[in-house]
Amino acid sequence: MQAAYAPGLSSTESSKVWSVSLGLRGFYDSNYNTAPEDVPAGSGMVTSRGSFGFETTPKLSLNFPLESTLLGLDYAYGMRYYADRDNDQVDQSHQVNARINHAFSENYKVDIKDSFVVAQEPELIDPSNTVLKMRADGSNFHNDASIMFHGEFTRTLGAEVGYSNQVFDYEQDGQGSYSALLDRMEHLATFNLRWRALQQTVAILGYQYGVIDHQSNDFVDANSTPADYRDSRNHYFYVGADQNFTETLNASLRVGAEYTEYPNAEKYASSSLSENTWSPYADANVTWTYLPGSTLQVGARNTRSQSMYAEALDSEATTFYVSLTHQITAKLTGNVIATAQNAEFYQGSNDGKVDDYYTVGLNLAYQINQYLAAEAGYNFDRLDSDLSYRSYTRNRVYLGLRASY
Repeated sequence: MQAAYAPGLSSTESSKVWSVSLGLRGFYDSNYNTAPEDVPAGSGMVTSRGSFGFETTPKLSLNFPLESTLLGLDYAYGMRYYADRDNDQVDQSHQVNARINHAFSENYKVDIKDSFVVAQEPELIDPSNTVLKMRADGSNFHNDASIMFHGEFTRTLGAEVGYSNQVFDYEQDGQGSYSALLDRMEHLATFNLRWRALQQTVAILGYQYGVIDHQSNDFVDANSTPADYRDSRNHYFYVGADQNFTETLNASLRVGAEYTEYPNAEKYASSSLSENTWSPYADANVTWTYLPGSTLQVGARNTRSQSMYAEALDSEATTFYVSLTHQITAKLTGNVIATAQNAEFYQGSNDGKVDDYYTVGLNLAYQINQYLAAEAGYNFDRLDSDLSYRSYTRNRVYLGLRASY
């Protein structure tokens, strides 16, 4: 009998087809509106308010490891109740993830993934934190689908060919709304040549082509500027390497340049907005499993991203992140995730202005028994913006239980 194909599954996940979990938390959120701190009195703008509340998160996961194919599907529902709100006290979110991993042979594999989310919180709608920094009321959805083919032609030469598609759709509509500014479809095609220079070193020569098409029919400003004036075409040229230093320490590096074209900017704005641009491109990370159950990952990324603001074509975002999971005792695990991002806006009246965004998440989980765990945590979010009425601080604390089977 041949073993089942189960890449990325834990021993528990591969031991049975299904698993379920249920989380219950009580929390306090100091600024659930992500409202700016410099709102003038009597302006009518949303102000910062704090609230106690509770959250429930049931989840169902299915995994079917077959002889050469893995099929996976999971669904998570989130419900948050805010005691302070006068209306719409309940937020609901839905997350669906599907995957197909298939090995045609030892040297040829394909990975297909799709992730769909309906939510209000920026960390759910835009997990990369490159664009959306503020809460978005309503049923906003993001779908992220990708396919990647991996081939090893010889013992030293291989390639990766892939395509990804992302769709963002926000409920808030009208002039200058989230829909006008951020509704879009993103395409990205990838081609990487991989050369095994040494036993533990793979050199990369790569190219990506990206297309960003804004989808909204709403105008982005009072000048009746259509949303698609910020459409872009992006070319990424890079070299890099994947390095396994030891069984527990590995690194990945991509360094190059990004060339961005704005095909519609000149139609709707001054000619100065039609200038295409070169910018540096980098993506690097190091992962170290320093003890059983304890992992440290450090990374950085520099690339162009969309802007929340009409008065800029896009922005250049530099992001640093750290993720630490530490097995404190056999039953107690700590986790720290921190990011820092600097986004500088390109062209328009906001040219050169900056958003600095910081997040920190702390979590402690105590495994009471095989099926039940207690958890406590704290999340900090801070946006410092050169633009008026944007900067905010948000603190969240929570305490809860999670049951899994």
